[in-house]
Amino acid sequence: MAGGGFGPGPGEGKEYPGNLTPYVLVTCVIAAMGGLIFGYDIGISGGVTAMDSFLKEFFPSVYRKQKADDSTNQYCKFDSETLTMFTSSLYLAALVSSLVASTVTRKLGRKLSMLFGGVLFCVGALINGLAQNVAMLIVGRIFLGFGIGFANQSVPLYLSEMAPYKFRGALNIGFQLSITIGILAASILNYGFAKIKGGWGWRLSLGGAMVPALIITIGSLVLPETPNSMIERGHQDKARTKLMRIRGLANVDEEFNDLVAASDASRQVEHPWRNLLQRKYRPQLTMAIMIPFFQQLTGINVIMFYAPVLFKTIGFGSDAALMSAVITGGVNVLATVVSIYGVDKWGRRFLFLEGGIQMLVCQVVVAICIAIKFGVDGTPGELPRWYAILVVLFICIYVAGFAWSWGPLGWLVPSEIFPLEIRSAAQSLNVSVNMVFTFLVAQIFLTMLCHLKFGLFLFFGFFVMVMTVFIYFFLPETKNIPIEEMVIVWKQHWFWCRFIGDGDYPNRNVELKKGGDSYKV
Repeated sequence: MAGGGFGPGPGEGKEYPGNLTPYVLVTCVIAAMGGLIFGYDIGISGGVTAMDSFLKEFFPSVYRKQKADDSTNQYCKFDSETLTMFTSSLYLAALVSSLVASTVTRKLGRKLSMLFGGVLFCVGALINGLAQNVAMLIVGRIFLGFGIGFANQSVPLYLSEMAPYKFRGALNIGFQLSITIGILAASILNYGFAKIKGGWGWRLSLGGAMVPALIITIGSLVLPETPNSMIERGHQDKARTKLMRIRGLANVDEEFNDLVAASDASRQVEHPWRNLLQRKYRPQLTMAIMIPFFQQLTGINVIMFYAPVLFKTIGFGSDAALMSAVITGGVNVLATVVSIYGVDKWGRRFLFLEGGIQMLVCQVVVAICIAIKFGVDGTPGELPRWYAILVVLFICIYVAGFAWSWGPLGWLVPSEIFPLEIRSAAQSLNVSVNMVFTFLVAQIFLTMLCHLKFGLFLFFGFFVMVMTVFIYFFLPETKNIPIEEMVIVWKQHWFWCRFIGDGDYPNRNVELKKGGDSYKV
């Protein structure tokens, strides 16, 4: 197998003792709730743009075009640069704040970054709920973006550092589960708030973002700091005590000494951003860029942002469109639970590859369904019930494929592969790339739908095919490997081993077993 097979990771030679203690479980559940703000925003954005009262007040030209005769081109109904700027301005702000968050996370700790994320998101939610014009909406979105940049940078790192390595996958995916719960909650609230007489339900939808913001804000105040971060900032005695409590053991010397060694190595790095460009970090740098790049080009955010708009375009009524978004949101949550169960059993590669194939098949089927009914001129006529059900069914199967593969693993794998000396900078790069392509996809999606029509699904399908091949050949299995010993997977990989010399990681002295032989890295 070119990329390393589906079996256990190569880290079986070194096992840190430790249990999944109730303390760690509760801590990781609270931290993972940082994903609620991102998920709630994704769900709310598409929902309010399907509400007539919201469009009438802020985007009247879109409202008029939407209310025009149904024989007009369905593909181009929502093509508005202002409307897409409302949605995608958040991601530019998140890009900027994730870069700042790198320094905050490294020098002041993971907790403080989470706190900043919650407070900034809360401010944005308040401004949006009270918005009187498009400018206020976009300013509010920018504050929301600042909050998301901090949270998305710090929460996955926090989870990967707190979790015992054998349970790291499942606990880290709690972040993605929170994102999916946020999306589902937003979809249900949109469905309810859209029915409020007087047309002000959208204010509750947007202002309601304060609830997940307060959860992560209060959560960050009660959470402990990670031992890795404590050691990185010179608090070794506190770190040892905290590690003993986290692991539920009196003897944590082996893991503690490796954390100290990793921290000593990181202190010698004056410029972590420049350091990322060193040859020995080429594998991690490649993954920090390619995984979030590919994650956005699965087309998932198109489905989740614009699910109500998309279903409305396909021919569902406004209520039915919001209800369809609730259905896809529910599928998203359930499939993420499957990932939590399987990620440390089946491995990261298996889920990536299976999910990729599943998404590709669904995108081709949806493209064919829409092509047959809408053609290239976008005039569907009357849509039969069976047709609508078929489209929703395949979109749900597609969402499930994403939710147990690229969804959670797009955050998990980058957060677990970086050495401590570049971890904070590399995670910021990961979030930044994610936000750049989320912005680009959100900004041009409605225009692409107007011009590419049903071919849009084939466009994303092509990238799903490319990313599945990329994973097959270039991503080694990372399950069951301590986070500070992850270098071994690159040294054993058929392609990446050429970038790592024998002297590149002098502090690592890990005995591994391959076949019947033992050797040291």
